[in-house]
Amino acid sequence: MARTGFCDSQPLLDLHKKADERRAPLRTWANACGPIDRWQPVGTDESRMAPVKMEPERRWERRLSMQTSEGIIMGFHEDSRTRSADGCMEEHVLLHPLGLQGLHSLQALVPTFLRHEVEMALEKLDLIWDKTCAWDMFLDMMRTQTRSSFPNTDLPRHFTDATRAVLVDWLIQIHEIMHFQEETLYLAIHLLNRSLRQIKVTTANLQLLGMVCLFVAAKKEECLLPEVSGLCYLMDHTYTKHQLLRMERKVLCGLKFDLSYCPPLHFLLLLASVARCSTKVVWMARYLLELSLLEGQCVVFLPMQLAGAALCLSRQVLQEPPTPEGEAAWCLASSVHVGSETALLRIMHILASAAAKAHTRETCASFIKFSSPETMHVSRHPGLKDASGLLGICT
Repeated sequence: MARTGFCDSQPLLDLHKKADERRAPLRTWANACGPIDRWQPVGTDESRMAPVKMEPERRWERRLSMQTSEGIIMGFHEDSRTRSADGCMEEHVLLHPLGLQGLHSLQALVPTFLRHEVEMALEKLDLIWDKTCAWDMFLDMMRTQTRSSFPNTDLPRHFTDATRAVLVDWLIQIHEIMHFQEETLYLAIHLLNRSLRQIKVTTANLQLLGMVCLFVAAKKEECLLPEVSGLCYLMDHTYTKHQLLRMERKVLCGLKFDLSYCPPLHFLLLLASVARCSTKVVWMARYLLELSLLEGQCVVFLPMQLAGAALCLSRQVLQEPPTPEGEAAWCLASSVHVGSETALLRIMHILASAAAKAHTRETCASFIKFSSPETMHVSRHPGLKDASGLLGICT
């Protein structure tokens, strides 16, 4: 259909080309300072890391400050359980498998520490203008993320997960060509997922729908927009400008002009900043998170759950030597509520399977994108190819 690779067997991103030729520089706020200076480990306050008297293991009691009444922070508690679809009880889990065992006397200080770290992280990531409203913004992110997931993975009968994956892979390639920000890609896929469920679209117009979702997302996130004629060229003039603009009106009306979305990328970078994760851990997590866009099963999970699972799996794959300061920072980041252990492990299982097979699939745009020197070649890490090993970690 189009020479851009949606229906063509040749991908836009050629493995045989040099990295500088095949991959456009990412100019997102997350990459603006480069991976080294942005994600350099930050020194930890020694007073905060003072030795604490160890006590016998016990479950947390919910004793939180007023700022955390929304349920953002949580610990292990007898009544802190949810009921799954099959009626079984599921205990909530923290990102850190051991939680804060042995640090019970820090319990009352966790909300204060986390609030300070969240404010610092949001400021560091240039997500806020006024630090005084940082915590309120974080709470709003946590509250509104429930609108970003779907109750099930069902698609219209004439669409399949494989068809959707091919379209998403093509959009990732177009996103790279246009030098768009990363937020634009995540918003575009979110709009695509909503449109497939709320708008009647034929298979013949599926590529047009994907391009329109990317165009609408760019209008919300980008400063410079491409010409409509240029978008038609990328689709090999299969559709006219009039058809594209008419589909844009159909999408906006079908979605009731609601384009609000907090992408999982924001949660990932926020958690990674609080946890003092290394540069390579962050790039690996970003790669795994982008792979989730191709998986139709992931639309039922919250952005925070996807971000937490990607970061957990990244740390498991890289197996970096732990440090006391780093583990303490990770425990603090893991105090954010990410749902049940079953959901977290299921996401990690999906991402591990996708990463193990990414280099053999036709939909390999993300694999090529994250194999460049700028991304520290994370998609080519040997640990990702061992499917049985990765799945063993997650079970």
